[in-house]
Amino acid sequence: MDFAEKCNRIFSDTTALYHETDDVDATVCNPYERESIEHTLFAKNWIDAVQWHLEDIIRDPEIDPVEALALKRRIDKSNQDRTDMVEELDSYFLEKYKDVVAEADATINTESPAWAIDRLSILALKIYHMEAEVKRTDADEAHIAKCRAKLEVLLTQREDLTAAIDTLLDDIANGRKYMKVYRQMKMYNDPATNPVLYGAGK
Repeated sequence: MDFAEKCNRIFSDTTALYHETDDVDATVCNPYERESIEHTLFAKNWIDAVQWHLEDIIRDPEIDPVEALALKRRIDKSNQDRTDMVEELDSYFLEKYKDVVAEADATINTESPAWAIDRLSILALKIYHMEAEVKRTDADEAHIAKCRAKLEVLLTQREDLTAAIDTLLDDIANGRKYMKVYRQMKMYNDPATNPVLYGAGK
């Protein structure tokens, strides 16, 4: 099985597992061996699934403002965890391909493998929820038809992205492309670079 296909299988299974409880506070039971790439992929999609539903909850027009602020802080932390997980995935690829000698005319891709895989994880969630919309019995046929058309696009997008990721990894493995990882430098989370935070004591 190619790597992106493995990602799709794990992401689909993880998304389905999350929805067995559909609870943002549910206990995470990662079934894969710790330190394995499968463990990381499961954890990545679980973070995305929880955040997807936090984003739903915070959009409730009747939400208590204090609860909304707490949710916003939780979403901010989730975003940082998601970024850290993507960087962990890219570190895996950097280590895996560290001995590959790039060809003289090798080129760099517009995004790293892990950020492309991040999009696969989000696609798994979009597909799951769009399938749920298609299966609704309380919606009219116009809604169902619109969602069915969107689902077809999402499935095609996953197919195309899966092929593109596996092609990219093959190109890196054979020296036709090379990797660079620019670590995310989110300034608003850092007390040293967010003026609101480093000026808080003044």
